[in-house]
Amino acid sequence: MNRVTCRSDVTVVGGGLAGVAAAIAAARSGATVALVNNRPVLGGNSSSEIRVWVVGATAHGAQKYARETGIMGELFLENQWRNPEGNPVLWDHVVLDLVRAEPNIALYLNTDVREVDAVGEERQRTIRSVRGWQMGSERLITFESPVFIDCSGDGLVGALAGARFAKGREPRESFGESLAPVVADDNMLGSTILLYTKDAGEPVVFVAPDSARDIEPTGIPVRRQIDTAMNGCDYWWIEWGGELDAVDDNESIRDELWGVVFGIWDHIKNSGEFDADTLTLEWVGTIPGKREYRRFLGDHVLTEGDILDQTRFPDVVGFGGWSIDLHPAGGMYAEDGPSAHLFGPGLYEIPFRSLYSVNVDNMLMAGRDISASHVAFGSTRVMATCAVLGEAAGAGAALAARLGVSPREVANRHIDELQQHLLRSDASILGVARDDPADLARTATASATRVVDLLAVPRSPSGEQLVSLAEGDFGLVLPADPRLDSVTFEVVATAPGTLSWELWSTRNGLNHIPVDRIVGGSVGVSGEPRQSIDIPTGYSPERPCSVVLVLRAHPSVSLVSVAGPAPYGVMGLLRRDPKLAHGTAQSNAWSAFELRRRCVVFSARPATEAYSPSQAIRGGQRPFDGPDLWASVLPAGEAAVLELAWLAPVRAGRVELVFNDDVDEDLINLHHHRTPERVLPTLVRDYHVECRTAEGWVTMTTVTDNRRRRRVHLFDEPVETDRLRLVVTATNGHPHAMVGALRVFA
Repeated sequence: MNRVTCRSDVTVVGGGLAGVAAAIAAARSGATVALVNNRPVLGGNSSSEIRVWVVGATAHGAQKYARETGIMGELFLENQWRNPEGNPVLWDHVVLDLVRAEPNIALYLNTDVREVDAVGEERQRTIRSVRGWQMGSERLITFESPVFIDCSGDGLVGALAGARFAKGREPRESFGESLAPVVADDNMLGSTILLYTKDAGEPVVFVAPDSARDIEPTGIPVRRQIDTAMNGCDYWWIEWGGELDAVDDNESIRDELWGVVFGIWDHIKNSGEFDADTLTLEWVGTIPGKREYRRFLGDHVLTEGDILDQTRFPDVVGFGGWSIDLHPAGGMYAEDGPSAHLFGPGLYEIPFRSLYSVNVDNMLMAGRDISASHVAFGSTRVMATCAVLGEAAGAGAALAARLGVSPREVANRHIDELQQHLLRSDASILGVARDDPADLARTATASATRVVDLLAVPRSPSGEQLVSLAEGDFGLVLPADPRLDSVTFEVVATAPGTLSWELWSTRNGLNHIPVDRIVGGSVGVSGEPRQSIDIPTGYSPERPCSVVLVLRAHPSVSLVSVAGPAPYGVMGLLRRDPKLAHGTAQSNAWSAFELRRRCVVFSARPATEAYSPSQAIRGGQRPFDGPDLWASVLPAGEAAVLELAWLAPVRAGRVELVFNDDVDEDLINLHHHRTPERVLPTLVRDYHVECRTAEGWVTMTTVTDNRRRRRVHLFDEPVETDRLRLVVTATNGHPHAMVGALRVFA
């Protein structure tokens, strides 16, 4: 046995997506990082060992413009390119390759941390080191660093260090949460084991193992959906252990889940109720995928109210959007439905104060162990959100290590620096203005060719479809920048009448649904079958924002729609009955799914400034109170140019670009659904960067076949320039060249 000591700036324990993102973020911030994982593969519950699909703020399309960017976004895009079929093994290596690409990360797989050296009184503890056993290599490794991040899921490191934590369900009175029980208890969300099947093309017998449960007496066939077409996470409801201890009873939970998995397959194969002769069992998980255990206490505990009321935090470092998704403690044996989902009106913010321990002064946490109530955890626990928080924790840990301060001091004294770093990294953060003093683009004047200035979708000679208002209300999300005087629609009417309309505010940039009514009226519809109707909105907001123009249901009127994209930031919504009757604004009541890749024919007046070139140097990089990007028409064979001009020459050595990868497109790592394009059409494909020097215009870099959202270009030598331009010659299919950020550094 070898004894080894690893010293680094940051130690990350746990190789799920939270830990992966934390390690990469810290490494990219300049810190040396030890990433320690007790399994042979990375990815945690998303890995090929457990095979849970990665979901996050998009909530399968219930939230709009919500897909994560930053490190999680990189993983989504790379997996879409490499692994469009959703192969779990290939996903493992998408994750592994992103980690191994960082020279500052030392990766320790198969290393189980089980000892923690921490000192100090209970109210102020400090971790000095953690120790783990690396199986196979027979090495006992001590990890020392000034900052530690517990991404272990179950929270063993923090518990051994003496960090304060909560388990189970808090009583309703603790945080005033409507979904909390009146009396506290130890119940949690349970664990799950999944199964994969395939068609062998010939009859296959199945002899159930002795462990298989007879599921008929349990009522599972009656209360839960079982189907031969189901695979993997379709069986997420095979859940148990919520009334037990997920750690102490892990072995018995696994055995019970195995028994039910094999019992379900025995039921499918041998009950005679299914056409399953040629189906065979391809894979069954061996490790329970845990949902919940310890939740550490930070300086802020995120609550149900923070999510539903969309609390704005000065130390925001990420967002979520998944519903508050709570399951019955009895899991698959419960009489209740397998889950209940409560949505707020849109995305919600997560503060940095929920990512570090209240009493261990050098420990951060990310993943399902952050500082949140049980109810709020029902939303933050999903893996894409965990990765968002991992990136924030990793960047915060690197900053703390570099400055020699605690995470709490980062929150209190250096949060602006952390937020600007996250923005520059294109992390999942909203509502924070770009204000990096090192960014030379902020002092430049931006201009561009062929800027999109009309909010309009014209008629098309083919591909028209009607959107009937007889089926419900229609909403059109539009940027109001600087104002919105009127909107004209093309409609088909079967009888004359009066159509009611209302203009609604989204309340804040986190939303893209109607929340607060501004004004309303009605407009006459004539007896002519095809006609244009003009809606006199007459709205001048105090600042640029998004609004929703709602056309109320009408039995005789249909809107004309065409295939293809609208200007980015314009979205058609159809009102559907909400699945839950809680509150007044359920985001799943307004669906954008039916009109995906289609838009109604309309035109808005006056001309908009929402796509001006200044958006690329001062905007927020992703939709918030408008589309937040520069957009120009890109005719075939021509170029779109975004140019920066300085009053005096500057010294430029680095250009950072953020393109538009359509964060409304819901990507997923495994198999919940398929997105047709391997590369998103909205991304810029071919471009070059030029600088004007004393010798004239010089091409500094040229890129073809780009498929990434964020690109960083270091010049061979810094140049003195008073003009810099981005020349876009092609996208991956979209008619507009779109750039969320153009930054220039010395």
